[in-house]
Amino acid sequence: MQKYEITTDSNSDLPVSYAEKFQTVIIPQYYAFGEEVYGDEKHMPPAEFYERMKKGELPSSMANNPAVIREKFERILKDGNDILHIAFSSALSGSYNNVYVTAQELCEEYPDRKIVVLDSLNVSLAETILVIKANQLRKEGKTLEGNAAYLEEYKKHLHVQFTVDDLFHLKRGGRISGAVAAVGTALNLKPFLYVGREGTLVSDGTTRGRKKSIRTLAERVAKTLGDAPDRTVPVGIVHGNCPEDAGLAAEFVKELTGIEDIIINDISPSIGTHAGPGALGILYYGEEKKN
Repeated sequence: MQKYEITTDSNSDLPVSYAEKFQTVIIPQYYAFGEEVYGDEKHMPPAEFYERMKKGELPSSMANNPAVIREKFERILKDGNDILHIAFSSALSGSYNNVYVTAQELCEEYPDRKIVVLDSLNVSLAETILVIKANQLRKEGKTLEGNAAYLEEYKKHLHVQFTVDDLFHLKRGGRISGAVAAVGTALNLKPFLYVGREGTLVSDGTTRGRKKSIRTLAERVAKTLGDAPDRTVPVGIVHGNCPEDAGLAAEFVKELTGIEDIIINDISPSIGTHAGPGALGILYYGEEKKN
């Protein structure tokens, strides 16, 4: 079987332990405070990033760099390997298109090599779950094309349920109106959102109070696991510098689903720019998404 590498982007929030285990090449996503750009050689600890947001600094995010994509991919191709790249949702960023265009150019320059760019239509640890599954399938002997075809169906079962603690950043990103944000803040309402089949964010109601919102997230997971959850991949929990809340969410998931394999990680700053401090998400394989 022709050898191939599985790559992804930093918006996958792929834990370091998994990146090292799979020797995963990661395409950086970028973010900035003012003129200071981070994401490649320069990084900021997530805790510091979210603290600066709490103090009122407003970061911006930007897509990946085609020159960096080319450099990282070309190194793999020159080693004689093909590439299966798992990309951040095309509905939420131009990053997928940057990778796709660069891949097409490289395939023309290296006609004996193949690059398949998989639009995950997902975010964060949902991408990580795809990376884990892709590596499992490669180990079992799946070809590049067979792996990609399997993941195209598999991704329809990946759920992203999340809530935020501060409505301001959703308003700033155009997800809710200023009036809704003002009323919601006054009433201590916590919104629920999910990533739909087309890879976009969908608003899905509110509840009052932080602890209740975390419990409700876990209940939504239990309701949408379906009859045959894939126990070979973990449930992911991501947070915007609120590790205690992430731990509480993990306990609720264990209680309501019986699933013990859970990974917890920070929400990468390039996503956290839009979600804000206190954002909390649960990402998992469940029943096929309906919308």
